[in-house]
Amino acid sequence: MADLPVTPAIRVLRAAKVPFEGHLYKYVEKGGTAQSAKELGVEEHIVVKTIIVEDENKKPMIVLMHGDREISLKNLARFIGAKTLHPCDPNTANKHTGYMVGGTSPFGTKKQMPVYAEETIFELSKILINGGKRGFLVILDPKDMERVLKPVKVNVGIE
Repeated sequence: MADLPVTPAIRVLRAAKVPFEGHLYKYVEKGGTAQSAKELGVEEHIVVKTIIVEDENKKPMIVLMHGDREISLKNLARFIGAKTLHPCDPNTANKHTGYMVGGTSPFGTKKQMPVYAEETIFELSKILINGGKRGFLVILDPKDMERVLKPVKVNVGIE
């Protein structure tokens, strides 16, 4: 197998002694979690997407959600006491994270941001999440992700 990329995300995982398994796949523009799940032969539900959103004051945050669910930004805004939330455009997301859209990892971001994660992610025995590069996912235990990221658990997913 090809050498795995050493991204800021991988450096964070290694420094935190998180056991993980890296997987490369053929990245398809706008393919999303459905494409990566298909490429890797897993259920889309265990592929966790990393979305960068901002509130009305342009304060950025990370939202982690199952690949087969959408985020209720209205419910998340209500939960955190914001008036509105909106997904960042690709350039703004890159500015906050240092990653390109399609390769955004919650680990090793350029800016420290609060992390909100759908609570049911932590019921899974393993997840796949972006390793910091398009076409690169890592498999890990969500408990390890919780230990490193210290996310606020939320219930804002919609099917």
